Amino acid sequence: MGRVAGETFNSEARLSWVLAVLAGVVGAISFTHSAGYFVVFITGNAQRAVLGYFTGEVWLAASAGLLIVAFVAGVVVASLCRRYFWVDHPHGPTVLTTFSLLAACVVDTIDEGWTENLLDFAPIMLMAFGTGALNTSFVKDGEVSVPLSYVTGTTVKMGQGIERHIAGGGSVSDWLGYFMLLASFMVGAAIGGAISVIVNGTWMLVMATALCALTTAYTYFHQDRRALLKESEES
Repeated sequence: MGRVAGETFNSEARLSWVLAVLAGVVGAISFTHSAGYFVVFITGNAQRAVLGYFTGEVWLAASAGLLIVAFVAGVVVASLCRRYFWVDHPHGPTVLTTFSLLAACVVDTIDEGWTENLLDFAPIMLMAFGTGALNTSFVKDGEVSVPLSYVTGTTVKMGQGIERHIAGGGSVSDWLGYFMLLASFMVGAAIGGAISVIVNGTWMLVMATALCALTTAYTYFHQDRRALLKESEES
């Protein structure tokens, strides 16, 4: 039981929950303070990019396609940075996410000032880019090991883990980590929803940027150092 708890609640797992909360907050901004855009729900964007042309919502269809492009671009750019610039920083993509959200704040305030309730498409694009980058924060053997905003996949793996546990071929660790990731994302959405009741879209974006910056500082200067020390000890 001690080994299971150690695997499920180690520092990497705890960091993934924090970043999942952040993804939930960013997703809440796009849901509550935009004209119906998604920055974390790529499945919804993929369907809207096609079905919008059949329902007469041509702009929403086109914008959904552009958000997918922005999200993928975030994944590609963050992966390139991991390969060439962040060799000593396993969680370096949070830096790119922070700068993306900061750029979204600048673009939004220049365009609309500090009193805008609904965010325009340009900052939403930057948020999608940053969310794509954020999803590359955990990589193992060149592949993403913890997809932070891929909630569908998380719930499928959680369900499979529950089945193995019930059947006697697995343990709590087979599903608890996925449950915590799902719960963290939902907590982030709840936090974002609560904030959206109090502040407008611009200030909500500013608060998400500040949260991301604090998380980035922790990962870049503390968590990454611990991860590298652990790797050196194992080798």
